[in-house]
Amino acid sequence: MSTTDAVGPAGPGIPASTASTTAPHRGDPVTPPNQQLVNVDDEGVKGEESGRDVSALLERGRTLSTPVLRAAVERLAPPMDTVAAYHFGWIDADGRPSDAAGGKAVRPALALLSAEVTGGPPQTGIPGAVAVELVHNFSLLHDDLMDGDEQRRHRDTVWKVHGPAQAILVGDALFALAGEILLELGTVEAGRATRRLTVATRKLIDGQAQDISYEHRDLVTVEECLEMEGNKTGALLACAASIGAVLGGADDRTADALEAYGHHLGLAFQAVDDLLGIWGDPQATGKQTWSDLRQRKKSLPVAAALGSEGPAAARLAKLMTQDAKKSQAEFEDFQEAEFAERAALIEEAGGREWTSQEAQRQHTTALAALDSVEMPGRVRDRFAALADFVVVRRG
Repeated sequence: MSTTDAVGPAGPGIPASTASTTAPHRGDPVTPPNQQLVNVDDEGVKGEESGRDVSALLERGRTLSTPVLRAAVERLAPPMDTVAAYHFGWIDADGRPSDAAGGKAVRPALALLSAEVTGGPPQTGIPGAVAVELVHNFSLLHDDLMDGDEQRRHRDTVWKVHGPAQAILVGDALFALAGEILLELGTVEAGRATRRLTVATRKLIDGQAQDISYEHRDLVTVEECLEMEGNKTGALLACAASIGAVLGGADDRTADALEAYGHHLGLAFQAVDDLLGIWGDPQATGKQTWSDLRQRKKSLPVAAALGSEGPAAARLAKLMTQDAKKSQAEFEDFQEAEFAERAALIEEAGGREWTSQEAQRQHTTALAALDSVEMPGRVRDRFAALADFVVVRRG
């Protein structure tokens, strides 16, 4: 199966947040979750038809959460506030206003949608959406530095522009802000939401530690890879899919089912990401060709290929064993043809096809997790639409 078959057509464009919304000043309290921030219709997504307009759903997540996210970032001491603003795409490297892409906003969309499970307005989930987005970006800042990534979303990464120290400090600050945003609500539900976010963050960090440790191992099993990716990606998406419902008063059974949906959605998301990490178009991903191979990542396609039988798997295993003994400097001197050879062997050994099928399996399992949850039909349709979007994206 080709990359196009695996990940399908490009996902819908995600508009930048509305310029008419003014961010509060530093130190202002976070907007209460029941305050109407933008003009949305009774269904919660302006112009959406049949719950299937994912572009509108993502736009809603971005539009409702961005003003509160900006207010949270403005609490940071200089220069961390401007460094964070650069990371989010609000300013360029010289401090001028910018409308650079700030990510897909899947997590905020999920948090707002989950608030509607209990029959409440999407605004109930705003603090959760912001908290999850802060934790997500904390991880990106640190991951970029640890992985040596110089580009994210077609821009230089924070450590490249502002230095490693600022990347570490700003990441730490965003993590602290996430708990602050939730706990200042002062409700029992906020305490429950904070506990779930804290557990998810710990799992995320576990996953990152596993990912780094695997880079210098000769062999990583598919089971180990799925565990790592369930922690690194699945845990936070699981939290996003439940946190709005928790803030809206959902019981633990409902929240756990929504977390199961988010966990498997995260595994589907990461499976697609792993395909893009090897065969993705740099114009769509914003990363170098063969990105994950350059970093010696033992992603799902690699693990699946190494776990298969045949001459391609044997040749790949030999190369990977040799690669694990090389320094990063030696590895960076590789020619494009050497990365291309490894990618071809992974595909020949079945790693690409298996990973594409795994994304579909996790997508199916995610949707099945919703069966035990009572919710409005239009909300269920939107959960399905977001799941579909995750497995058909290009970047």
